[in-house]
Amino acid sequence: MTSTSVRNEAEDSGPSGYAAARLRLLTEEARPGPPRRAALSDLTDDWLAQLFTAGAGDLRGVSLVAVGGYGRGELSPRSDLDLLLLHDGSDPGAVAALADRLWYPVWDLGLALDHSVRTPAEARRTAGEDLKVQLGLLDARHLAGDLGLTAGLRTAILADWRNQAPKRLPELRELCAERAERQGELQYLLEPDLKEARGGLRDATALRAVAASWLADAPREGLDDARRRLLDVRDALHLATGRATDRLSLQEQDQVAGALGLLDADTLLRQVYEAARVISYAGDVTWREVGRVLRSRSARPRLRAMLGGSRPAPERSPLAEGVVEQDGEVVLARAARPDRDPVLPLRAAAAAAQAGLPLSLHAVRRLAATVRPLPAPWPAEAREQLVTLLGSGPPTVPVWEALEAEGLITRLLPDWERVRCRPQRNAVHVWTVDRHLIETAVRASDFTRRVSRPDLLLVAALLHDIGKGWPGDHSVAGEIIARDVAARIGFDRADVAVLSTLVRHHLLLVETATRRDLDDPATVRHVAEAVGSQSTLELLHALTEADALATGPAAWSSWRGSLVADLVRRVSAVLAGDAPEEPEPATATAEQERLALESAATGGPVLALRAQTEPPGPDAPADPTGEPEPLGVQLLIAVPDRPGVLPAAAGVLAMHRLTVRTAELRALELPDGVDGSVLLLEWRVAAEYGSLPQAARLRADLVRALDGSLDIAGRLAERDAAYPRRRGVLAPPPRVTVHPAASRLATVIEVRAQDAPGLLFRIGRALEDAGVRMRSAHVSTLGANAVDAFYVTDAKGAPLPAEEATAVARKLEETLRG
Repeated sequence: MTSTSVRNEAEDSGPSGYAAARLRLLTEEARPGPPRRAALSDLTDDWLAQLFTAGAGDLRGVSLVAVGGYGRGELSPRSDLDLLLLHDGSDPGAVAALADRLWYPVWDLGLALDHSVRTPAEARRTAGEDLKVQLGLLDARHLAGDLGLTAGLRTAILADWRNQAPKRLPELRELCAERAERQGELQYLLEPDLKEARGGLRDATALRAVAASWLADAPREGLDDARRRLLDVRDALHLATGRATDRLSLQEQDQVAGALGLLDADTLLRQVYEAARVISYAGDVTWREVGRVLRSRSARPRLRAMLGGSRPAPERSPLAEGVVEQDGEVVLARAARPDRDPVLPLRAAAAAAQAGLPLSLHAVRRLAATVRPLPAPWPAEAREQLVTLLGSGPPTVPVWEALEAEGLITRLLPDWERVRCRPQRNAVHVWTVDRHLIETAVRASDFTRRVSRPDLLLVAALLHDIGKGWPGDHSVAGEIIARDVAARIGFDRADVAVLSTLVRHHLLLVETATRRDLDDPATVRHVAEAVGSQSTLELLHALTEADALATGPAAWSSWRGSLVADLVRRVSAVLAGDAPEEPEPATATAEQERLALESAATGGPVLALRAQTEPPGPDAPADPTGEPEPLGVQLLIAVPDRPGVLPAAAGVLAMHRLTVRTAELRALELPDGVDGSVLLLEWRVAAEYGSLPQAARLRADLVRALDGSLDIAGRLAERDAAYPRRRGVLAPPPRVTVHPAASRLATVIEVRAQDAPGLLFRIGRALEDAGVRMRSAHVSTLGANAVDAFYVTDAKGAPLPAEEATAVARKLEETLRG
């Protein structure tokens, strides 16, 4: 059905005809994107004009005006109708009656309506008081009635906007900044708000308003296409949900991607991020230009008076060869020749980052248009300028974004294209892959005094996740890519080998420290063999911390830092020629002996809670309170040896919302004359929120769990039912693997699963059912993912035979899947 036939159907049948024609347009016509939005706007225009004509009769001095998104002709399937009934004030009663005849049919059809009834003077006064109203009126479009009345208001509103621009544009900028603070940056969010987040549709509208002021203009290239892409996604989202929503939730992304003909949700998010990045960068450039113009206007009268009326020339301060500062931006010197100086983009970027200044849009575009490619390998100056740029701290980010916006980064580093705007579907990660790499370099710049080769640290930070654009293990793929990139940018063979090792093993320290037994000599030997040298270990330690800090708040803590530092100390000793420390037979402390004797005497569990702290390291910022930072709480449980102790204790901790970080279990020998055997469980725990429960409550519940009167599984299931988790992307199934070479003292079984209350309880119960004993557990949780390693033995304390270990792992995996 054509647009004309749809409109004729609407006109012939009134409101019901409009509803039918609207539904047909949204469901049957294969015209997505701008054609459908335009057709929906035209259809709605004709229907409202028909309502207006029928209701107005002979009434004069009144018009119907579309404002806001409807005024721009951007009607998405569930968009509000933003309408202004404009009148000259001569017959308020008749205008009120007309308003009823307009608004009620809209409401009767269930359409969202944002409406107002005003005279031109009232509209101008309201716009002067409310910036959002004024922004909506900038897009006013005549629908029906007195065209002269509408045209007069448009002329007056635009004149007011331009006259008041020096005052109103700073208000608009502040409004955009406040919204960005609330909603976040669209280009990094896993569930972005397409309209309200920074880089979204509201920011695109704000840039139109700036252009209408004639004070400054946004970079046009790619801006309209970015805005169109976000509108297309919003259209598909409205149709998928049947709601007027702008939030692209996880559960809707696959359906929206399919409606747009995209491969998958990741492809959808990448396109959304690319569009948001264009709008955000255009906003940065535009608001910088607005500030420059306003400063210039305020200073111009005074300067002209001082110089006798002549216009002063802008000052230019040299920053580097071919690079100068002018008017708060970094620009190219007049004598610069980008066509003959391939290092100039990196030199300009490094100078800008070191000075904490933005790169001029015109400078970046000139570089993109004229600069020659760097030879391979790069000259030493290019490599040095890249290192300087990466080591400049937070100012590196906007400078890098300016280069990336004009395609210069992918010219310098072609492999960057695969990680650019790539989403990370992990709640632990705050950034896309490319931004995470830059953030890691920013964090690493704080550690350059800790290492002997800061250049290798910074480049490793930039490349450590470069393999995430390829299938398979990103560390393995990244090692190959890093080797190629490092050689291309001019590092020698030895440095290339170090960089590839850092990328290959950038997760080694934190994963080993949190998932393996550091007292086991095999653990330390494995890391020492992978690292190879003291200098590489030093770099890897700094890279590990920078990577974790750049990932997000959940990826690093004092506890993780202390474990990594302990591992580094042990590995450093081995690399220096010392033998790995052999674990000494565990000897009970006085407190442990007291707990064991009390447990043996009472026949039940005995508990002790103690906070654990660590003084800050030499590189940690000073704490004004002077208090050591808490690493968690040590929980000691002594209980007579019997089956089911581990799952019972883990279940009780889960019931009390205690997060387990590490767990060790061992039998204590009792003094002569004391019958029985006592197990000592040593846990490090932290409260999920709130304060820690009292030891007496934990003990009471543990007693009930051990005698069978407390249904832990049922209690945990009730809690999950009372607080259902938000529906989202289906988690991948759990995976259980055996690491036979990880220890000579025990069998290491690793569990990767979706974190959930009671997970450790279920694992412990499954291991008990399999007839194995747990020597220790190393629990690591990142966001929604749990990666736990369990050191298990047979009843005699020996590692499990290979076949038995495989069978236990398979059975555990089946249990967790069930």
